[in-house]
Amino acid sequence: MIREIVQYGHPVLRQKCRPVTEVTDELVQLVADMLETMVDANGVGLAAPQVGEDLRLAVIDVSHDPECVSLLKVNGEDAELESIMPLIFINPELEFSEEKESGMEGCLSIQGIRAEVKRPAAVRATLPQLDGSVLMLETDGLLARALQHEIDHLNGVLFVDRLSPVAKVSMKNRLKRLLDAGGKA
Repeated sequence: MIREIVQYGHPVLRQKCRPVTEVTDELVQLVADMLETMVDANGVGLAAPQVGEDLRLAVIDVSHDPECVSLLKVNGEDAELESIMPLIFINPELEFSEEKESGMEGCLSIQGIRAEVKRPAAVRATLPQLDGSVLMLETDGLLARALQHEIDHLNGVLFVDRLSPVAKVSMKNRLKRLLDAGGKA
């Protein structure tokens, strides 16, 4: 079922989400709904708070662009991107590389706004799975950026919070208009 994506200004987007403590039938259905919603919205990632759920759960699928990473290790072994997509995880943990790079980002919860965001170029991620296993990922490129973006959502952080001071000032009026319009550009 396609769910409504909550928009900028909704309080759930600013909450630090609760850990997932049990994988229930309802949680499995939520994951299926989130995947369907993400695909319908042409997104590469979706976090549970974006569909109004205060849970440390997210989905990512960057398989449309297999060249979007130059490094992908899964549990210490080189891996193909398609082998882990769509990526579904709960209660994630991230470690960041020192090197940073800028890249264009947008968000399904902040319609009509895209901006350059500087983030660590590579990450190591500990990603518990619904079946109780844990994926240890080391990656870069779009997958590293998507992981950081979605995990930010689980901590109540939006990509616009990561903009440079100058970009934040220039974005201020556009974000205010989004709030005034109820999240619709």
